[in-house]
Amino acid sequence: MTSVRLRSRPVTATGQLADLAAAHAVFGCVLRELAPPDAAPTVLDGAARVLLRHQRIALRCAVARISPLGAHRYSGPVQRMTDTGHWVDLDADGLAGLVAAELTGRTDLANDEFAEQVRASRDTVARLLAERPAEDPTPTGEPAIDAYVDSEQSLVFGHPHHPTPKWRSGDPDRWRAYAPELRTSFRLHWLAVPDELVAGAGPFDPLVAALDPPRPPRGHRVLPVHPWQLSLLPPTHPRLRDLGEGGVPVRPTASVRTLYAPAADLFVKTSLHVRITNCLRKNARYELTGAVALTDLLARVPLPDGVGLLAEPAYRTVDVAGPDEAYGTILREGLRPHLRPGDTPVLAAALAATPLVTPEPVAWWRAYVGLLVPAVLRCWLRHGVVHEAHLQNVVVVLDGDHRPVRMLLRDLEGVKLDTERWATWPDGVPAQVRYGPSDARRRIVYCLFVNHLGGICGALADARPGIERRLWQELRAVIEAVAADLDDPPELRALLDGEPLVAKANLLVRWHRDADRAAPFVPVPNPMGGPR
Repeated sequence: MTSVRLRSRPVTATGQLADLAAAHAVFGCVLRELAPPDAAPTVLDGAARVLLRHQRIALRCAVARISPLGAHRYSGPVQRMTDTGHWVDLDADGLAGLVAAELTGRTDLANDEFAEQVRASRDTVARLLAERPAEDPTPTGEPAIDAYVDSEQSLVFGHPHHPTPKWRSGDPDRWRAYAPELRTSFRLHWLAVPDELVAGAGPFDPLVAALDPPRPPRGHRVLPVHPWQLSLLPPTHPRLRDLGEGGVPVRPTASVRTLYAPAADLFVKTSLHVRITNCLRKNARYELTGAVALTDLLARVPLPDGVGLLAEPAYRTVDVAGPDEAYGTILREGLRPHLRPGDTPVLAAALAATPLVTPEPVAWWRAYVGLLVPAVLRCWLRHGVVHEAHLQNVVVVLDGDHRPVRMLLRDLEGVKLDTERWATWPDGVPAQVRYGPSDARRRIVYCLFVNHLGGICGALADARPGIERRLWQELRAVIEAVAADLDDPPELRALLDGEPLVAKANLLVRWHRDADRAAPFVPVPNPMGGPR
């Protein structure tokens, strides 16, 4: 029987491990975002090197795995070259200070939050490592669902190419109760909203009934809200009634604000006025209406066998003057309709987070990319639908032999329509749900190839050193087949001819304190390009 094992990182003191992880994340961002095109990074004598050119300071870090994508796996401390020509170790604080000085010099902008956010992210990881329960304290007893919840709540270190992957605004003592990494479980908070103040669409009441909500007063409808949100922004409208916490238990997923109720097999995507990675996690009105409109539209866009979509058929909010993002809630369908006996759903990001061990990695990879890549590329190039299929937006279904047999795409907030492929804008879809052709290409290339497949490929290569280039060439063969089926579109021909891939510049967008939609993109090597 084929098996896949997720190996744990070596156990060290939590503070040291957290500091190394923070330093590696910042160093990886520097290598990706600040080196090209001014000073191409190199790997020399087993270490990646980069020059902070504004300060004329050289940095290096030992490389445990050299990636043709430039997404190396690092080992040991980051070091800087001193004026006397010696290499000395840097902790995360020291590295953040150097990077802040470099960015200040390059951009003529100051960011007095940056170093503190790196430190807070590091401290969060240390706390998660120290306090994470060894076992799930509230399992369902259903192995497939428990494995899925565990995968959502396993991402202690977070995004490997983000300078502050675990920084969250707010008091850590407050968010601890809602941290997915601490294997938490809690109950939703419920409001009763007068009928005339309810805004929404879709079968909200029939779906939410599975959560066992409290009974509202006559003339009111129930609205589930994240309890953390209510502690941050208590309801101020005099006609809203607080029904307290109740209903079936929910488990926070990797996104923190999206909650899964195993008993109901339903996801609840809540508004949460907390900044996580780059964004304040609130549901704007266009995101609420867009979720239901896209659910209807995507029901008419075919997906191949083995690929499904977790639809978002209903939303509800409070229809009040001014911003109403405090209460917007989206309901997303669950996993069980997509599972067969013996299947196990796993968040893709969990597969990428540790070495991925399988006796037949090439065959496993072929099955994986053969499901995901044609589906995403055809949706884009044939139907004009851009799925942001990054590691947190895809649930992988493994069969009884732990082979990938289905892919579930999720989170319609990230789905956009390519305006070049929609001559007539579909009724009911908000204008914000659109990308121009260049934005569509960047998002597909980054989310699918760099973020998602780069992560999975790296995890397989961590377990089987030297295999990574072979895997990228296997992926090239899949793209060639899709290109042939679609009459060789120029977007895919450019990839096959070696045009650089792109990556979202998380360091730069954090430094500029911009919204995520304003993030710049930087070129990264294309391991698929050129002759096979």
